[in-house]
Amino acid sequence: MQRVSLGKLGPEVSVIGLGCMGMSGMYGPSDRAESIATIHAALNAGITLLDTGDFYGMGHNEMLIGEALKGRDRDQVQLSVKFGALRDAAGAWVGYDGRPKAVRNFLGYTLQRLGVDYIDIYRPARLDPDVPIEDTVGAIADMVKAGYVRHIGLSEVGAETIRRAAAVHPIVDLQIEYSLVSRGIEYEILPTCRELGIGITAYGVLSRGLISGHWQRGAAKGGDFRAMSPRFREGNVEQNLALVEALRRFADAKGVTVAQIAIAWVAAQGADIVPLVGARRRDRLAEALGSQAVRLDADDLAAIERAIPKDAAAGGRYPEAQLAHLDSERHG
Repeated sequence: MQRVSLGKLGPEVSVIGLGCMGMSGMYGPSDRAESIATIHAALNAGITLLDTGDFYGMGHNEMLIGEALKGRDRDQVQLSVKFGALRDAAGAWVGYDGRPKAVRNFLGYTLQRLGVDYIDIYRPARLDPDVPIEDTVGAIADMVKAGYVRHIGLSEVGAETIRRAAAVHPIVDLQIEYSLVSRGIEYEILPTCRELGIGITAYGVLSRGLISGHWQRGAAKGGDFRAMSPRFREGNVEQNLALVEALRRFADAKGVTVAQIAIAWVAAQGADIVPLVGARRRDRLAEALGSQAVRLDADDLAAIERAIPKDAAAGGRYPEAQLAHLDSERHG
């Protein structure tokens, strides 16, 4: 697998990363053995970038990755970890904590759960509205100096916050949702990152399965984020699946799958963009890896734009209450 520099100053990573969140809930039950087998298959295929968060499954995801990495060469893997999201005993989301002492605390627990002595890219999951981003990034910078963190990243923040953070310490990448149906970063955030030499790790490239070509109405059950997501609700999902069918006609003509086209489209937007695929099964991973063979020329990109025009999706990418907490939505 090809590799690319993550931003101007970041590490060299695989051109596709593996997002591991779905292996620890959020999208309903997952199979532990299959999850570990999928991580192993990803590493064996040349994927080096594994993305997680300390709040995924209340630490479950980090421990799962730690188990999967046993016996592997630590220096051949880049671990990207988000921190700061707070959850209670029932699993409910109760805010964010970006205080410097909280940063040190979160990092200590993360190192223990993963069974490693450093994190490659450490990032606040969201902007804490009560803590200046300079304070949070400054605390991570101290951890860089101490050797516990190699690089600093950001997640779901707007252009102004990106500039303020980068003034404190070099930022290697911004992790943010980007797909055919979530293109808000193109207005201000992506140009700002390119100006500053900051890479993009794009999550949600299949819009949580919506544009994977596999999703069917009514498939979201209890414990699945999609049961609450506006884009999967009745009244919206029909319009969104009609977009998928338009994309399927294009994919069929190319002899590839809808998911492969959707991933290849994100990758085609620039060498500074690394798609994170959220596969939690080996068959879905194999399909995602097949996107590397898809080549999209200018005519292809124009045809895809006709199939799924910009801003054509019905419904927001998060429920309104969650969108209100996204700095990237307020200052896009």
